[in-house]
Amino acid sequence: MALWIHWWNAIVLLRPAFSRTRTFMWFVTSVAGLSIRSDHLGVTSIVRALSLDAKYYDNLLDNCHSAGISLTKLSILWTGTVFHLFGEHIKRVNGRPVILADGKKKGKEGKKMPARKSLHQESESNTKPAFIMGHSYQALSVLVTAASTVFSVPLDIKIHEGLIFSNRDKRTLLDKLLELLCSLQLAEPCYLVADAYYSNSKMVKGTLKQGHHLITRAKSNCVALEKAPKRRGKPTRGRPAKYGAKIKLANLFRSARKVSTIPSPLYGEKNVNIRVRTVDLYWETSGEIVRFVLTEHPTRGRWILLCTDLTLDACDIVLLYGLRFKIEVGFKQAEHVIGAYDYHFWMMGMKPLKRRNGNQYLHRESKTYRDAIQRKMHAYHVFMFMGVVSQGLMQYLSACYTDTVMASFGSWLRTIRKGVSPSELIVRTAMQNTFAEFLSVCSNTNNWVIFITERQDRNRATFWGKAA
Repeated sequence: MALWIHWWNAIVLLRPAFSRTRTFMWFVTSVAGLSIRSDHLGVTSIVRALSLDAKYYDNLLDNCHSAGISLTKLSILWTGTVFHLFGEHIKRVNGRPVILADGKKKGKEGKKMPARKSLHQESESNTKPAFIMGHSYQALSVLVTAASTVFSVPLDIKIHEGLIFSNRDKRTLLDKLLELLCSLQLAEPCYLVADAYYSNSKMVKGTLKQGHHLITRAKSNCVALEKAPKRRGKPTRGRPAKYGAKIKLANLFRSARKVSTIPSPLYGEKNVNIRVRTVDLYWETSGEIVRFVLTEHPTRGRWILLCTDLTLDACDIVLLYGLRFKIEVGFKQAEHVIGAYDYHFWMMGMKPLKRRNGNQYLHRESKTYRDAIQRKMHAYHVFMFMGVVSQGLMQYLSACYTDTVMASFGSWLRTIRKGVSPSELIVRTAMQNTFAEFLSVCSNTNNWVIFITERQDRNRATFWGKAA
């Protein structure tokens, strides 16, 4: 029961993002259902998990479409809540938190789902098809350390492809990611870690403008310029040179004298040495002097890492980029444990999409049609944010109340490692086991418990017998 009390004390901090208490209560109900359900069959699984009366299925759907939920306020409040809840567990380097950025693509078969388009997957996994019809997301998360475990706690996720409301809108995915980062209204500057797709002048200038620093991987054919040599002797005619010779970074691996060997700082690696070389060069693409870290790993090959912070040590740059994969682990947990992307909201009045359809241009459609599209997109984002909150609270319980989670687990694991925080799957099982006790003990004191028990079908509830 203690887990649910901590869970409620955390989620109640999001109340100001909702215009009405009833809207907030239905949001909390959906997050609780995502946290304890055993299948990912849409909103119906939430009804089954909480044993709600069947007539409240429409209320859950209406809540996702509700204009009483301000996603902008919710994103800002959730970001502040994450930093408040995790506190000293937030991973910091040079006093800055570490924010991870990445994209994700999820297949969707509905022909009347806005923003659904043909997408190319550049994954190295042979289990994924090269082309899918689905939604394309971009997400941000913050690194959190608990004992020897590192979590990627989600902050926000949005669909950033598929819809063009104005033919004057020239924003790219990079522009939209920078807007997403700005919308979080972080109280302090951070390090933004992203993969090679975001190795771009727009990202460098955009992050520096917001007061943050970018860490990414440069492309293998990257070229930079040396600093201009100092003039000696009498001044000559003409403007002094601003930059020196052009250097192909891949060629710098050849110089053995300037390369140093250090123990690998990568997550989970021991007794492994890597070769690194640090150079500060002018990157003409961005118009800035950046730090390049040439890294040679005995099994993973060569990387060229890029950092806009000229004071950051090479070891820290390699460490932070090596932790970038944690956001992909978070995607996997959100998809397979929580089902954060398994929404099935169709728009009945929408023009059906054809196979291999691209972007949907809406600037010539009526205002009514565009508003209907916006309403459906709002529902998608609300449902995904429910998954963000559900996963974040599970990670909070795992990191800060590890012993309580394991005491409530009540099942079997082949190996339980001390000092390692439990996964989202273990937290979900612990929450399932203690949900009945929470309802019975707090039935007269907690507003949300009163709200949900009044809307349950006791004939279908499987946990009321446990509570007795």
